[in-house]
Formats: sequence, structure tokens, C-alpha cells
Amino acid sequence: MTGLGERLERVVGKKSADALEGAFKLATAGDLLRHYPRRYAERGQLTDIAGLEVGEHVTVMAKVVSVTKRQMKTKRGTLVEVALTDGKRSLDCAFFNQPWHMEKLKPGMSALFAGKVTAFRQKLQLANPDYQLLDGDAETEAVEEFAGGLIPVYPSSAKIQSWQIAQCVQQALAVLDEITDPFPDALRDKLGLPPYEQAVRSIHRPAEWADLELARTRLKWDEALSVQLALAQRRQAANARPAPACPPTEGAILSAFDKRLPFTLTAGQVEVGEAIAADLSGEHPMNRLLQGEVGSGKTIVALRAMLQAVDSGKQAAMLAPTEVLAAQHARSLRELLGELGQGGELGAADNATKVTLLTGSLTAPQRKQAMLDAVSGAAGIVVGTHALIQDKVRFAALGLVVVDEQHRFGVEQRDALRGRAGENLSPHVLVMTATPIPRTVAMTVYGDLEISALRELPAGRSPISTTVVPVAEKPSWLDRVWQRVREEVGKGHQAYVVCPRIGDEEDGPGGSDDGRRPPLAVVEVTETLAAGPLSGLRLGILHGRLPTDEKDAVMRAFAAAEIDVLVATTVVEVGVNVPNATAMVIMDADRFGVSQLHQLRGRVGRGSAPGVCLLVTDMPGGTATRDRLDAVASTLDGFELARMDLELRREGDILGASQSGAKSGLKMLSLIRDEQVIADARVVAQALVADDPALTAYPGLAGMVHQVIDTERAEYLEKA
Repeated sequence: MTGLGERLERVVGKKSADALEGAFKLATAGDLLRHYPRRYAERGQLTDIAGLEVGEHVTVMAKVVSVTKRQMKTKRGTLVEVALTDGKRSLDCAFFNQPWHMEKLKPGMSALFAGKVTAFRQKLQLANPDYQLLDGDAETEAVEEFAGGLIPVYPSSAKIQSWQIAQCVQQALAVLDEITDPFPDALRDKLGLPPYEQAVRSIHRPAEWADLELARTRLKWDEALSVQLALAQRRQAANARPAPACPPTEGAILSAFDKRLPFTLTAGQVEVGEAIAADLSGEHPMNRLLQGEVGSGKTIVALRAMLQAVDSGKQAAMLAPTEVLAAQHARSLRELLGELGQGGELGAADNATKVTLLTGSLTAPQRKQAMLDAVSGAAGIVVGTHALIQDKVRFAALGLVVVDEQHRFGVEQRDALRGRAGENLSPHVLVMTATPIPRTVAMTVYGDLEISALRELPAGRSPISTTVVPVAEKPSWLDRVWQRVREEVGKGHQAYVVCPRIGDEEDGPGGSDDGRRPPLAVVEVTETLAAGPLSGLRLGILHGRLPTDEKDAVMRAFAAAEIDVLVATTVVEVGVNVPNATAMVIMDADRFGVSQLHQLRGRVGRGSAPGVCLLVTDMPGGTATRDRLDAVASTLDGFELARMDLELRREGDILGASQSGAKSGLKMLSLIRDEQVIADARVVAQALVADDPALTAYPGLAGMVHQVIDTERAEYLEKA
């Protein structure tokens, strides 16, 4: 018999263990048993082919329609072509120099086919797939062991197929010791959940759908409660730290600023401002996330919070993800404050403060002066990048930190801010993001933060029309794209062209292993456009590896309308504000996420003229990727798109583990379908941690938190 910690080599043999380790980093029996089936197939129930993703490794149950063999023209050898169907759509299989498949695959047969999806002549294809026959062959033995007729389909790879993983799981379950349940009996009974071991066995070998649903519910609770316990512990630890109280001060800078505002604050800005003001008045650190669409007025809310800190004799720091954005924030704050932000200058208001910019690219004298402004307290507001939180940067009395687009900062950088308020005090923290966040994500990824949202857009914002340009199906449309750009420039406007890659030597070729060409690059696209469809126009290049002074010069030139078309990477995704830019062309749009496309699109339509966004892709219709692009084109509501984004994601990407580079411990929980489980788990976790912060009386729960939310995952939850 064996335990969950047993090495896989001793459970399933070296060959299978090596394949599981190489493909999925599964090292122990417990790792294997937490590699849950992606879905279940009933014998005779075919897999929907629509929505398959080019580049992904899939396992589908399909029926053979036809099998043909022919000689290849360009290479010596034979090609066996197999047409599959799910009853609605077709999928092609191609076997190169493997003529024996003619004898094994016959029309009418059903089988599990596994391989990587590619696109050939605008049709989905599996090249040299593995397959497991489900009828009419001796190979059905591997399938017949599923007594209830439910066949688990596991996440698989070219190294090991779904049915091979199923055999490994069967071996592990056969030798497994009794598993200790991490849930206390009283809690499990209260929630009406089955024992953990029963759930583990049923998730891999369900006798019927009812058993499967019960197992899923239990395992979702394990994951949801693990996350919520970890976050409840983080909230309690944060709330226990002291912070400098910054109550409102009558007749000071904030009052003067409010009086000089040329517009009336929206109801949302007032409501959020009051909540932040109350947080700042407390003696424990504020940890609040402010989300709102591009242009919803987050900067005004943040500035008013910073002025409240300054009025209390404290300083505020504002962190931006790039030097371009930091410089833009500093200019914007100075313009909004006017004479109130000219402290130490001739003509400043009597109670003025100073706004200082501190970034890594300042000259030595500029940097020395900026650091002196911070440490002496002469600057009430200091704006910068991560350079602000380096060890040698000191503040006189840091009371508030505003972090723009927080997901771009690492956990170490955020931790470095703690203790910067003096006397072991932690500063208040306000995080801003323009990426709308569904409620369930707010309860998980951002569960240690209070959430505020600005949903109102300012009056007079111009509309943006978005169109998908399917160049593989309609190549002539690309010519029309560049004609459209010329039309906008002809009207005196400007345009962006966004590419996924830079294209210099450091960038590398950018190829992929899914048979697709490398993503388009800024350098090559600029050369092509300058010599062809956009010849005669003034083109500029912007990407992250340009020297800082060159980036600033390009942005200033674009803002001054000295550049007609700016070809850039996603460096323009946040903070860039050029009202005269009305058109955006996103090349290889399928290589960007939904929220990222929405953020990029927000760069146009910022002035009086309407905006146009063209999503160029060569992905065939009917794929999940095209569905995502169509979703972006169908609505401008960022909150709706954020929800669509979650609905369209594959299992396993739920909390963005693929972006974090860490192995996700959350495999069963869905942030769309399991909102109630997450909300209930949050209530249970808060009560448990309030009663026993270290979970000393609940060793099983404490171990579950560490098992599912490992160090990498805990860091990602804070960074995400």
C-alpha cells in the first residue's frame, strides 16, 4: 500500500512516471490523483469539434466518416487521410507514411483521437494522432474497465495520452492507503459533503453522473476553502499592522483642490472617495482595489486620496508600471493641481505641495534632487516606477501608496513598501486597475483587498467600432484595413498598429510548436508598411526595449501629431492618452487576451471623433479564439467582456496559472459556475480564522492550505 506522497516511479513504473513528470510536473501519487479529468465521455456521445483551439493538445471522441490513401506529390511516401465527424462538423486526420491505419480505421467506427490541433487549408486537422478504438477491436480492453460507461478524458500531451493516464490512475487507486480527510467531521456534516477519499475515487471512476457531481462539489469546496482561508489569514495579518492615521483636514489642500475642479465629480467618484477617506482615517492599513474602465476618473479619486494624506502631514507615492506612464502621471497631477502642486516655486499657493518624479533614467543630479525631496518631505507626492521602492529611497513620512495597474508589480516589490511609513508603520495602499474584475475573481485573486468600482464613463466619450478582419478567409480585407488607416490620417487624425513581438535580435524568431508562423513583429511590419500600403506617411516605432529618452521622444512626437502611425507593442496598453488617435489595427489579434484587447482598444476614441479598432487574424472560423475576438467586437462593456473571458477560458487557466508560470493547485473550481461555493467558503473561512488565526485546532485545514496554495501560488495570488 502507498500514501499520497509516494513517488510515482514506485506506483506506475519509471516510463510512465517520467512521461507524467515531463508533461505535467506530476511527481507523487497525490499529484497524479489531483490531475482530474477535464471532462467525461459516454460511449456513443461524440465530442463537439466546434470550438477546438489551434495549438492545443486535445482528446476527442469522434466517428470515422471516410479513410483514403494517396501518394504525396512533394515527398516520397503515402498519406492516409481520415475524415471524422461529431455529427455537425468535420475534423481531418492525416497520417504520413503510416499505411497500416487503412486496415485499423473503418467508416462508422468510434474512437478516442488525441493530438495537437493545427489548421490546414482553413480546416482543423490532427496530424499523426494517437487513437483508442471504442468498438470492434481488441484494444477496447482499456476502455471496458470503466464500469459505469463514463470515460474520463484527462488533460494529456504528446508524451502521454488520456487513456494511458487513466491506466496510471487506476494503478494508484488500487494501492492507495486510506486518505485522512482534512475537513473536520462537524464541518463536513454541516456542509453535507462526502468524505475526501470517496470524492477522489469517484472523480476518477464515477459509477454514474450523480456520484460525479457529489465528488466535484466536495473537491471544489476543498479548493475554494483553501484559497479563502489563505486570504482570510492575509487580511487578518494586514489588519493587525499599525498604519499612520490620515483623517480629513478642513481648509487644507484637498478643500482648495475640490473648489478649483472645473467639473462635478460623478456619484461613483463621490461614493468611492468617501470610502477611501474613511479607510485613511483609520489606524490600520487600507488595502483597497479601485477598478474602473479607461476614462472613468480613477486618477481624480487617487489624487484626492493623496491630498488627504498630505493634509495630515504625510507623503503619498504613486507607482506606475513603466517610466513613460510614470512621467505622464506626474505631468497630469501637476496640471490638475496647478498652483497647488508648485510647492517651493515662485507663484505657488500658500499651502502648495510638490510633485516629484523619480525614475531610473533620471540624470545623477536630477535623481539626487528627487531623492532629497522624498527624504526631506519637501515632496508631498512622489511619482515613479519600481525605482521608488529600492532600499536607498527614503521618505520622511510615507502615508499612502497608490499602485497603478498592480498586476505588473511583483510580490517582493509590494512587500518592500511595508515598513516605509516610519516607526514600524505600514502605509495605506490603494491599487488601481482598468481591467474590470468579475465578483468571483474579486473574492479570490483579490480577496485580501476591499473592492471599489467606478462604472460610469465621462460624458461625451466618443464611440468605438470594432471589426474582426479574417485575412485567411478574406485576404482582400487587409488592403481595406490600410486604406481605412489612410482615410483617418487624411482627416488629420492618427493611428496605432499593434504587434505582439518586437522583432529585433534579442527578441528571437518567436516561432511556436503548433505549426503556426511566428507572430508579427514591430520592426518587420513597420518596414513592410513604409515600403507598401502606408508609404508616404510618417511612421514611428515604440517598444519596451527602446532607451527611455527615445521612448519619451517618440511619445511626445506622437502626442504632438508629428507621427501619423505609431507601430508599437503593448507598451501603449495603459496610460497613453492621445485624443487625436482614432484608429487602431491589432495584428495577430488572436495572440492577445480579451481584457488586453479591450485595454488596447481604449487608446482610441478619446477625443471628439469616433474610434475604429480592427482585429486582424488568420485563425479559421469556429475556433475558440475566433469566438473571443467576436466577443470583443460585440460589446464595449469591459465588465461583460471580463465575464466572457472567464467563460471562454479552458479549465486550469482559471486563476491564470499559465500566466504566472506556476503549477496551479486549483483545477476543479470555476469562477463563473461556482460563485456560490466561493461566497460560502469565504464566510466559513472568515469564521474559522477569526476563531483560530493559525488554524492550530484544524491541522488538516492548515495542511490543505499549504498543499493547494503553495508558495508560488500564494505569491501569484498577490501579484495577479
